[in-house]
Amino acid sequence: MSPSISLLVAAAVVLPAIVGAASVLMLRHRLDTSRLVSLGACLALVGIAGALVVHASGGTTESYALGDWRAPFGIVLVLDRLSAMMLLLTAVLATAVMTYAVATGMDRRGWHFHPLFQFQLLGLNGAFLTGDLFNLFVFFEVLLIASYGLLLHGQGAQRLKAGVQYVVINLVGSTLFLVGVGLLYGVTGTLNMADLAVKVAAAPAGDQGLIAASALILTVVFGLKAAVAPLHFWLPGAYSATTGAVAALFAIMTKVGAYAIIRTSTLIFGADAGAAAFVVGPWLLPAALVTMVIGFVGLFAARGVRSMAAWSIIGSMGVLLSAIAVFRVEAMAAALYYVPHSTLAGAAMFLIADLIAKRRGEHGDSLTLAPPFRQAGVLSGLFFLAAIAIVGLPPLSGFIGKLLILDGVRAAPAAVWIWGTILITTLIGVLAFARAGSLLFWKSSEIEGEIPVRALRGHVVGVAAAASLLAALAGLTVLAGPVAAYADAAAAQLFAPQGYIDAVLGPDAGGRR
Repeated sequence: MSPSISLLVAAAVVLPAIVGAASVLMLRHRLDTSRLVSLGACLALVGIAGALVVHASGGTTESYALGDWRAPFGIVLVLDRLSAMMLLLTAVLATAVMTYAVATGMDRRGWHFHPLFQFQLLGLNGAFLTGDLFNLFVFFEVLLIASYGLLLHGQGAQRLKAGVQYVVINLVGSTLFLVGVGLLYGVTGTLNMADLAVKVAAAPAGDQGLIAASALILTVVFGLKAAVAPLHFWLPGAYSATTGAVAALFAIMTKVGAYAIIRTSTLIFGADAGAAAFVVGPWLLPAALVTMVIGFVGLFAARGVRSMAAWSIIGSMGVLLSAIAVFRVEAMAAALYYVPHSTLAGAAMFLIADLIAKRRGEHGDSLTLAPPFRQAGVLSGLFFLAAIAIVGLPPLSGFIGKLLILDGVRAAPAAVWIWGTILITTLIGVLAFARAGSLLFWKSSEIEGEIPVRALRGHVVGVAAAASLLAALAGLTVLAGPVAAYADAAAAQLFAPQGYIDAVLGPDAGGRR
């Protein structure tokens, strides 16, 4: 790895760590300075991630040995097309969310918003770059600890209740993670993912049962993070209870679970893993289809826009995982295109729901008739665009993403079930958003008067931040050809893991023995 790329890979993890620590130690009571530093760090991460995507698009997998100790004894960060894409998605989302939080004054509700935000980015970026299962656990814990604080930011009984449930559920997941990792280490003697790929492929028949069991345990843990049914129940309450900006950032949290499933299933438990080869597929696909149905039915039954956004995250994860569970290159490529779309669309809906709630006074974001409110025309347009993006109607990228998934799963044995579930749930989503939009904007416009509100913070920049996420979806649509080509190449790279293994363990890998 060239020194400049090594520096950028390390910076993706080190920068939010330094900024987070500095915010706690030196900028705790200096809100304006904290804002400038946090926004600057987010913009810097966009630049770093963009440069890494350009480098990774050449197809070379790079490894960076921390402490200059070679794998599998040392800790490595690994950059390939998928990890670079996830870094860029995280940085773009973080910049929009941070802009919204600053513009609306949401970050004023506690002293520790900015350091927690940066530590959240540390956990996310570390999870996407790490080449070691134990360090994946460590970065999971970092992002989860930060998310506990962010979830409770602004306080309130409802948030405390949702936060306690969130903590308990994730502690159970962390315990299971250690059990799965312990089984793998006991059988193979390593936790480096590239080394695990080699050791699992060479494992004797007597060890295959334990390896398959560890694969299923880890998939349960990652499924919990991804809100896969029946492990989804924590998400609607937690995401609906927290602030709009935090919920928007949390839109990428479920994608960490999906990323971990993709990485471990294609690298460690892939085609060469014997009895453990793609062992999660037969279990993951039915769960994904049920998740899709639950998500979109919940969307229809929701009583508020925040709740609709939360259920849409679950529904979109069902769509995404139904493509991943096929474990074919063409289906995986479609899933990788759908990842940034579903993340940005869900985040945009959370911000729009927050904007609506602030302007409707005591009515909040509830789906009830109320007099018109300020900026109703602008917000109705944003709501409409976010809605058609989430359900997958043309012309935005959701339509392209679902078409790619439908095409990518055609050769799968369960293609009929996947097609039928996606098409039916899309119709349910259309009806749900049509009902909500009618109550919020059309029927309410017939009521005389306007809801009075006190001076609104960020009435321009806050709306612009939400609109920027929709603009990113428009960019995904306009650039669908290049983005889909990148996703195709990333999927092909995932199903050819030898390049990853050579980058980490080969003679050209960096670090001393």
